[in-house]
Amino acid sequence: MTKSRQARQIEPAPTPGWKLGEAKARFSEIVRLATAGEPQRITVHGKDAVVIVAADAFEALRARENSASLHELLSQSPLSRMKIEAEGIRSPVREVEL
Repeated sequence: MTKSRQARQIEPAPTPGWKLGEAKARFSEIVRLATAGEPQRITVHGKDAVVIVAADAFEALRARENSASLHELLSQSPLSRMKIEAEGIRSPVREVEL
């Protein structure tokens, strides 16, 4: 297999995780990395348990979660009380031989 073919088959590596014991011992480093914009996964018994992210990234996620839906925004609009008449114009239809 050629190098160019191998390069195309490489998948992105998953976010590396920290075992809980190692995370406890290197907590300052984990906080530094998270505040630098790199979320840090902590695993317990080989399974993802938590992700440590910077406070501003967390607040951005919370704000997005609590934002109003499009339906809520449209139903609160002053235009939602506007009456729309379903008037249409009939256009002539030409006859076609089949």
